[in-house]
Amino acid sequence: MGVNRALPSLCRDCFSHWETQVGPDNGRCQACGGRRVVSHAGLSEFTIAHIDCDAFFAAIHKRDQPELRDKAVIVGGGKRGVVATCCYLARASGVRSAMPMFKALKLCPEAVVIAPQMSLYAKEGKAIRQAMQALTPLVEAVSIDEAYLDLSGTEKMHHGSAAETLARFQSRIEADHGLTVSVGLSCNKFLAKTASDLDKPRGFAILAPEDVPTLIWPRSVGFLHGVGPAFVKALNRDGFQCVGDLAAVGKEDLIRRYGDGGLRLFNMAHGTDTRRVEPETERKSISTETTFHHDLVSREDLEPLLQSLCAKLGAICRGKGHAGRVLTLKLKTAGFQTITRRLTLSEPTATGYVMLDALRPLLLQELKRGPFRLMGVGVSDLGPLEGADQGDLLNQSAPRRAALERALDSVHARFGKAMVRTLRS
Repeated sequence: MGVNRALPSLCRDCFSHWETQVGPDNGRCQACGGRRVVSHAGLSEFTIAHIDCDAFFAAIHKRDQPELRDKAVIVGGGKRGVVATCCYLARASGVRSAMPMFKALKLCPEAVVIAPQMSLYAKEGKAIRQAMQALTPLVEAVSIDEAYLDLSGTEKMHHGSAAETLARFQSRIEADHGLTVSVGLSCNKFLAKTASDLDKPRGFAILAPEDVPTLIWPRSVGFLHGVGPAFVKALNRDGFQCVGDLAAVGKEDLIRRYGDGGLRLFNMAHGTDTRRVEPETERKSISTETTFHHDLVSREDLEPLLQSLCAKLGAICRGKGHAGRVLTLKLKTAGFQTITRRLTLSEPTATGYVMLDALRPLLLQELKRGPFRLMGVGVSDLGPLEGADQGDLLNQSAPRRAALERALDSVHARFGKAMVRTLRS
């Protein structure tokens, strides 16, 4: 049974493109015989991409230390720290980012553990980001190793479709940097991000709204971005097991149940997303957040997490050359109520210690409203890093703290213990 229709196809090895017939023999390049072929009706039309470096931190160490190539590698903060990232061999054993190190080593005792080297990762990330910006000015950085791109209108400049340009980029990063990236291509950011997760590592996937019922609806609700373990349990209790269950419910019902989160669930379940790709020059705020594996309520549990988030936020600000004057604390209760508290500093900061010192009282004021399932911190009213953290009569330690954190940036992990020590010292 076989041939129904023709689809545009692209070989990711030799970059040939042709119309292929969907059938039992589909899958090989007509020019080179290679099997890395992507075929999709939207191949020549879609221009919104999500690019994600594969196991970025671990991949850099494997590239630089060939003896690690066939070994499981975990990048993290020691036995009492957490996993920052790990290679795919470690992931096959069940290791995941943000997992406690003792648990990761139980799952994968043969793993090689490497302390984070943020200066090395930042250097590689900057080079890859510059390569993205050579493709289009519309690059929205999500983190050090992933970004959204809008390639609309670049066909003449690159002499090919967005898909062909991305395939060439993917090959060039592998040749020039010894690292692999996965690419998702679609008509909006949510579907592009989802596509990049479908074919990892070294993958290239295209996802259209009409693909959602077949490829997304059968998956667990936990597959959706931002739906953490606690939210999954709540959705399961309410009868939502797979994404298709959410798609079958009206928008108003989901909003009534989960507030703004319900609207987001509805949009994701239907593959809709109206957000634009916004380049870094348009950035108005910087934030980071974490969803807990279990609901938390005590100061002893929450304050260390606030320390880690402030440390990470400060490092992100410094890495991007920004400082901000307005700080935000975000909490989400076990009942999915979002609490947001803001304060304005006397001067802009990019220092985790200053952020922690300012936000800790706000957290303590809200403890009675717990338990909580999520915490986030953010900074806005951004300006250049120069001139930040000068200190005043009430905060004479700010310049010293800022200098110390900048000096230690090369060894700070996103969740590691080194920055926490800095904040406490």
